[in-house]
Amino acid sequence: MSVQNTVVPRSGNWRKGEERTAWLLATPAILLLGSFLIVPFLMAVYFSFTDQRLVPNPNLETQFIGFRNYQRMLDDDTLKHALLNNFTFVIVVVPIQTGLALALALLVNQKLRAMNLFRTIYFTPVVTIMAVVAVIWYFLYNPGSGLINSFLQSITFGLFKPVDWLGDKNLALPSIMVLSIWQGVGFQMLIFLAGLQEIPDSLYEAADIDGASRWQQFRNVTIPGLRNTILFVVISTTILAFRLFDQIWVMTKGAPEDSTATMVLHIVQQGFSQQKVGYASAISVFFFLLVLTISILQRVFIKEERHV
Repeated sequence: MSVQNTVVPRSGNWRKGEERTAWLLATPAILLLGSFLIVPFLMAVYFSFTDQRLVPNPNLETQFIGFRNYQRMLDDDTLKHALLNNFTFVIVVVPIQTGLALALALLVNQKLRAMNLFRTIYFTPVVTIMAVVAVIWYFLYNPGSGLINSFLQSITFGLFKPVDWLGDKNLALPSIMVLSIWQGVGFQMLIFLAGLQEIPDSLYEAADIDGASRWQQFRNVTIPGLRNTILFVVISTTILAFRLFDQIWVMTKGAPEDSTATMVLHIVQQGFSQQKVGYASAISVFFFLLVLTISILQRVFIKEERHV
């Protein structure tokens, strides 16, 4: 005698109670997002149309000045340098870091001994505070007693001359790029590793049976299986690259000659050092819209590539 399970339809009141419970559980997160993201952004939009200062002058009231802050951005040479540096950083770091992370993920995805140890080693820089990493690399780049100069001198038998990595305007930004790639590649590696483990082994077994080479398996099995992962990694890495600030603040503060200036650094300097909150808010709004537009274009472009 078989017993059949009967499905009891859920009443409308039960579903309404479930929705209320869901909203109740989500309320703390919504309040935090509103308090620390949405409200500050709306305040920045408002301040961008004023001459608001960090410390208001009781004898000089804040005035509405329209688009004057946005017009001022057109004549800001430091802002132009910062924007160019941000784009240079993104164009160089995002593809290199993404490619290197994928290579490391493929390497540590092997079923060999001590792989967990290597995963931990590669991921350790990610959990280290960026300020600490920047200080360590600052000493590594020291032109007099830095380990990097000493190592290069040793392997070239003294032919290499010490270089001021952070004091040379042509080398400062590339030096920070190297630091950033080293520090952040472990995060993308972990994401790629999770994506690789979601690809069924049966696909690789079928490819082996068909006589596909390792490269053909990578191109026709691995890459298609990682499309969503690649999309996430590229967009998140781009956003993180545009947010470049900590290592710049610790190591160079935009020097020499604005060669390492970034948008976030310029916003901080204008808003806190110069106390021009209105102008810093205008840059922040522009910067937000710029990063949002680039992220949307990346998503649309990668989706179109999938259908080709």
